[in-house]
Amino acid sequence: SALLQVIENLANFAERYKDLPTLGYTHYQPAQPTTVGKRNTLYLQDLLLDLDYLDTFLGQIKARGAKGTVGTQATFLELFHGDHQKVRQLDQLVAEKLGFAKTFSVTGQTYTRKLDMKLVETLAGIAATAHKFAVDLRLLSNLKMQEEPFEKNQTGSSAMAYKRNPMRSERMTGLARKLLGLPQNFAGTYANQWFERTLDDSAIRRMDIPQAFLLGDAILKLFVNITSDMVVFPEQIRRHLLAELPFMATEKILMEAVAKGKSRQEMHEVIREHSFAAGRVVKEEGLDNDLLHRLGEDQHIPFTLAELQAMVNDYQQFTGRARQQTEEYLAEVVFPLLRSNADCRGAVDATLSV
Repeated sequence: SALLQVIENLANFAERYKDLPTLGYTHYQPAQPTTVGKRNTLYLQDLLLDLDYLDTFLGQIKARGAKGTVGTQATFLELFHGDHQKVRQLDQLVAEKLGFAKTFSVTGQTYTRKLDMKLVETLAGIAATAHKFAVDLRLLSNLKMQEEPFEKNQTGSSAMAYKRNPMRSERMTGLARKLLGLPQNFAGTYANQWFERTLDDSAIRRMDIPQAFLLGDAILKLFVNITSDMVVFPEQIRRHLLAELPFMATEKILMEAVAKGKSRQEMHEVIREHSFAAGRVVKEEGLDNDLLHRLGEDQHIPFTLAELQAMVNDYQQFTGRARQQTEEYLAEVVFPLLRSNADCRGAVDATLSV
């Protein structure tokens, strides 16, 4: 229910901001523009994978049944005087009594601890998605482009009254990091089950299985809370975009210049020199990006400053199919999934003490 609520929250957020251009980053360096909505479809896609993995895992859960001390059912076979069919019926009846539709066909003294391993890997997958989302939001918060909800009377910092620390995202990151470390424990436990069973699985399972569920629950509660009311600052997004857009527009300027009959090689060299010079001004002198002014004043460039600015001002031309991809993904994948799982959803209490 909580996982589906996060998916719904992010889907609505992506739909709302599908048209808002923002700076895309690779290597945490400015790359090409995308949109705020498109960026959030990436988190959505990972959450849908998590949901699919969860459904797959749930289908793998079976009862051990009545298998005996090493899984051979020898005691039950003796009890029923060699009647194999009655032994099999008992196995199924025990499973049904415990609420399971199926049993593992073969076991040792316990069901395979591979199942525990896959359980925690599935929960850790959700934690990994939450961790990535939370870290990205913390970075956006630093850039003043997007923030988690902030309560009216919330204290951002006990020492610095002006701060709006991303406390919820930081908490979610920390909890997710803990859950991400648990699969190794379960892999080690499974790998060290000698022959039909050893008891070194008992203590660690009793600690780590409940902890994995408690961590997953806390992470999803935070995830629901954060995604229910995220704050976006379009003007800050625009400011960051404009600071880099002239560099990103150089390919378009080059193509337009060639279309006017200019030499591609000559234009490439002129644009490259001015781009490097503008970059130095930004980095070394802390001034605004003046690339368009430099190009507009260069006699080799067949465009005025106004014409160059007109090429850059239409931000949407640089976002490719970001809006269309967002619309298509939501309409064809996400919203149908939410409708088909409507009976699995209920109210999620995501109230936090901040």
